[in-house]
Amino acid sequence: MVFKKYKESFIEVFNISFFKRALLFLPLALILFVGIRSSFGHRPANISDAMYSSNRILNEVTKNSMYSIGYAVYSSSKNSSKDIQKRYGKMDINEAINRVKKSLNIVNEDSKYILSREEDSNFKTANTKNIVIFVQESMGYQFVNAVGGEEGITPNFNALAKEGILFKELYSNGTRSVRGLAGLASGNFAVPGKGVVKRNKSQRDFFTIASLLKPYGYHSSFIYGGESRFDNMKSWFLGNGFDEVIDQEKFVNPEFTGTWGVSDGDVVKRANEEYKKLYAKNQKFVSVIFSTSNHTPFDFPDNKIELVKNEPKKSVKNAIKYADYAIGQFIEKAKKEKYYKDTIFVIAADHNVRVYGDDIVPVDMFHIPGLILGKDLKPLVYNKLSTQPDLLATTLDLAGIDGKYPIMGHSIFSDKKSDLSLMQFNDRYALRRGDKVAVLRPNTKPLTFEYVNKHLQQTVEDRELEKDLLAFVLVLNHVYENKLFRQQ
Repeated sequence: MVFKKYKESFIEVFNISFFKRALLFLPLALILFVGIRSSFGHRPANISDAMYSSNRILNEVTKNSMYSIGYAVYSSSKNSSKDIQKRYGKMDINEAINRVKKSLNIVNEDSKYILSREEDSNFKTANTKNIVIFVQESMGYQFVNAVGGEEGITPNFNALAKEGILFKELYSNGTRSVRGLAGLASGNFAVPGKGVVKRNKSQRDFFTIASLLKPYGYHSSFIYGGESRFDNMKSWFLGNGFDEVIDQEKFVNPEFTGTWGVSDGDVVKRANEEYKKLYAKNQKFVSVIFSTSNHTPFDFPDNKIELVKNEPKKSVKNAIKYADYAIGQFIEKAKKEKYYKDTIFVIAADHNVRVYGDDIVPVDMFHIPGLILGKDLKPLVYNKLSTQPDLLATTLDLAGIDGKYPIMGHSIFSDKKSDLSLMQFNDRYALRRGDKVAVLRPNTKPLTFEYVNKHLQQTVEDRELEKDLLAFVLVLNHVYENKLFRQQ
């Protein structure tokens, strides 16, 4: 009917010259392009720009992107509880919960918030410490000599490792920044599907170190040199207890700005100023800083580092060496300030640089550096297997904080600490206990391996380890779907 009615008008269009039609198409193409990106900004709009409702679909409609709407429907369907069980395997949820709690040595009597429990500090103090977590983008172990990597790339980290608590066998949750940020700021393992920083049900009332410390009077901040709406970071941090986000637009006259934002040197300078002001007001603080250096195209200011020999300036090794320079600058500045003596500093990677390998799960590429510093800390090298949640729990312990929390790890100073690591690699999961590793893939029988010389070698099936791995996948999904990752 429509074609019949407008047939003549449609045919008349072809009487217009091709050149004029091309000119008329340009504004239409621009409108379509903006409709897809939903923004005129440096990066396309994402959920941080439109978080108005608890309904994911409504939020996506607000962004006016047909792709976003379609993807939201697809993602919601794909990551449903039924789909997770169909893809990975079934187990009674109570059995799964008991297995996870046993694996993590979590004992509580809360039938709803199954991971939340009271933890008392082993470092009692009348004056609990401030906490700063400096997250390093893609700083894999292979670049850090202190944890077994190459010499000459991270001289500052290597030197500082002799002053603090070095985690020599620390493994990341996954292969994306959102997984590492959640692990270090919330203490959870990687939830099946999209990371919790970007997922709808974790935008409010999701446990973070900020929500834990808010009742204790701590001011909390997230400091990032780029656009914090990227990967939905701004919305997630502000929605889950953080008081303030300081990102690129809040830096005045930075020394250097690259593709991903202001330099790490500018970031640590600003962080130091913020902490000085807070401490002068007797205000306790907890802060997460996120590095931007190690991202293609590897932008960083000139004349700050001696370039790695035989490497082009814009390379991953030089980017990491500049990030290490910023670490050194930050701690050097902090040591000159009064707040240093009352602060616990954490330096750890979010994940390794591009994770790849011939193994079904390249376990060695989850290996990352981790370090805790503080004025009165005794130097220690911790050689046992540890995770990002363990690092967070250890930090709280050292800060003298007693609290109730659902962190999926324990302080290294606790006899409850488990020697295990849970890793997500695309749609695969691996649970490592000692040198034995169970691997679970969708719609495929689980496998057991020995981790030998940084590679997996298939071995006799360890049915219990494989069941424990399935339990972790199901419980992580259960906790997310039912919004149970809270203190209470």
